[in-house]
Amino acid sequence: MITAYDSLFANLFDGNIDLILVGDSLNMSFRGENDTLSANMEVMLYHTKAVCNGAKNSFIVADMPFGTYTNKTDALKNAMRFYQETNADCVKIEGGTEKAETVKYLSENGIAVMGHIGLMPQSFRSEGGYFVKGKDEDSRKKVLADAIAIENAGAFAIVVEGVKEDLAKELTETLKIPVIGIGAGKYVDGQVLVWSDMLGFFEEFTPKFVKQYLQGGKLVKESVRQFSDEVKSGEFPKTEHTY
Repeated sequence: MITAYDSLFANLFDGNIDLILVGDSLNMSFRGENDTLSANMEVMLYHTKAVCNGAKNSFIVADMPFGTYTNKTDALKNAMRFYQETNADCVKIEGGTEKAETVKYLSENGIAVMGHIGLMPQSFRSEGGYFVKGKDEDSRKKVLADAIAIENAGAFAIVVEGVKEDLAKELTETLKIPVIGIGAGKYVDGQVLVWSDMLGFFEEFTPKFVKQYLQGGKLVKESVRQFSDEVKSGEFPKTEHTY
């Protein structure tokens, strides 16, 4: 599973990946904001439409943005917009036991829901920052309870982010639905990464859980510099580039 925010990259990923997440992480990696919170419905719908236009074969997951599922009635109204206005296959909701009723309500009304527990980026202000979960017994119990509640509510899969590896392993062994990890070790059913992290386009820092498969930022800069140099020197365009 990998994120995508536009048709171009969605098309490149399509067929090479099982699931594409239109993550509200786009607010940081695509729009240059400091967090995910200001990504609203119109932003997420715009990018989800674009991704669906580019990816015809992958399963598309749309993030429900912050503030759009504070109660089950609003959650259904906003989730239905994703289904009516895009070709997304499901929505993803952050939260555990406190969101179980909402997940159940959406599921009962024909909306496929992927859960998201552990470190939840939409909750970072209320928690005072981004913290790994499962370091103590209380934290472990809370994450396990959240996972079970979301599964019982009808979620078909769950993302677990930023938890200790042994806890993620226990979650995977306990739940009947697929567990997709990010910063959760290898004992899960699948992995998700932000595309600009894994392809080396985000250069400010590399999270501990990210493996860079390409030095994308370096390659782009080198290519743009070469283009600029060739224009200034007159090397580009050549005859074969001219009508």
